[in-house]
Amino acid sequence: MPLDNNKPVSKTKGSRRRNQANEEVSSPPMLRFDSDVDIMPPHLRKRLHDLFGQIEKEFENLYAENLALQERLDAQTERVEATNREPNSMDNTDTSDVNLKPKRSASQISQKIKTTYKASTSKFVSSFRNSSLLFSVVRKFEGHRDGIWEVMVSRASHPGQQVLGTASADHSARIWSIQTQQCALQYLGHQGSVNSIRFHPERELALTSSGDRTAHIWGAHVTLPESSKRFGRAVSVDDDVDNSEKEEQQEAESVEQAWEAATLRTPSMELTGHTGVVVAADWMMEGNQVITASWDRTAILFDAETGDQITCLTGHDQELTDVRAHHSQRLVVTSSKDTTFRLWDFRSPSMQVNVCQGHNQPVTSALFAGSDKVVSGSDDRTVKVWDVKNMRSPLAAIRIDSSVNRLAVSSSQSLIAIPHDNRHIRIYDINGNRIGRLPRSNRQGHSKMVTSVAWTEDHPVCNLFSCGFDRKVLGWNINLREKD
Repeated sequence: MPLDNNKPVSKTKGSRRRNQANEEVSSPPMLRFDSDVDIMPPHLRKRLHDLFGQIEKEFENLYAENLALQERLDAQTERVEATNREPNSMDNTDTSDVNLKPKRSASQISQKIKTTYKASTSKFVSSFRNSSLLFSVVRKFEGHRDGIWEVMVSRASHPGQQVLGTASADHSARIWSIQTQQCALQYLGHQGSVNSIRFHPERELALTSSGDRTAHIWGAHVTLPESSKRFGRAVSVDDDVDNSEKEEQQEAESVEQAWEAATLRTPSMELTGHTGVVVAADWMMEGNQVITASWDRTAILFDAETGDQITCLTGHDQELTDVRAHHSQRLVVTSSKDTTFRLWDFRSPSMQVNVCQGHNQPVTSALFAGSDKVVSGSDDRTVKVWDVKNMRSPLAAIRIDSSVNRLAVSSSQSLIAIPHDNRHIRIYDINGNRIGRLPRSNRQGHSKMVTSVAWTEDHPVCNLFSCGFDRKVLGWNINLREKD
């Protein structure tokens, strides 16, 4: 299909992942007619007028019926209020025969039910909480011209030296300095929406997938400005600091202003073979192979050095939505719109496949948690935790109020971060216990749907990143405090 490469892709809540701005069909030429020429036959015009007349009559009947119902409701309300006043006015009457309680209006009863339900459920839920969540937004990254599909953190050899990667519908991927919140490298090699970005487990390489039906491997080496190495946090000149600190900060700002992001347009390796949108790609544990997932309902294992196809994984009945590789074993999990996710075991010569049918809507994300668990999220508004050795029933099931996008699991604390269409980010532990919810206000949080989250274990300031279709990435400081 032809691609309109000059038009940024918009995003609505109803379309979100399903129309990832990957292949845009050219619209047919518009027909123009002279407004003075009546091209509609008379019998069709008469028929159209009759239909509009019937619609108007139906609305009139509905309006009259609503008025009658409103009058009956007002009369009933007056009778209830009069009944409530009668016991108070019987000063000289024997009230021993009046044993009935004053009646309440429908609105009062409804409010009472809501209050009682809220109090009871709050008490019930709080009895299961043994920790509280403290959070704050400490970083903000802006620069993409369209929605961001995925955020990922590199694996640094030294703490505090990670960089941030983002994949966007604006046909670009970016590498960011976490300290300065500035873009260090912009990759413009794709001809369609960039749907995912993953970093090599050891080398400074990035892997991106795109709506142009390819996956690219490219160099992600960046040189960060000196200010990012010298300053651990952003300091305002208006802060209460001494003159020497102000001078250092002003010097850092001048360095950052002169530092412009590099641009890369050519990949080190282009991986081709899919006939549909490549929605995700990930590195195998050794880093010498790559697994891709596509809307053509297949996943392909590539040799990362030569670009040759090793094997094609088939079996899903509908488009794939994500693919993740195990960090220490030759295991891969693919998720699909066919409501299943599949566990592919490459450890034995004869590859084994385990199909999990634990959801009733498209599975939007499935990834490994630790060495022996898989966490899956779906449009059926559930997140489930599974044992790799026994996937007949989940170890834990989390029910929420919105569809789930690409989630993340913290390896150190076993926390699950769940991004939603409704702009929320919820935090649960691996056992399915609710920890807390991050805000979605304009002052703090995302203003549009959250598409992806990523934990980092080593950075001293940020330990969770989130991105969405408000075109920004937020860096959060999440602190889990145990209750007394």
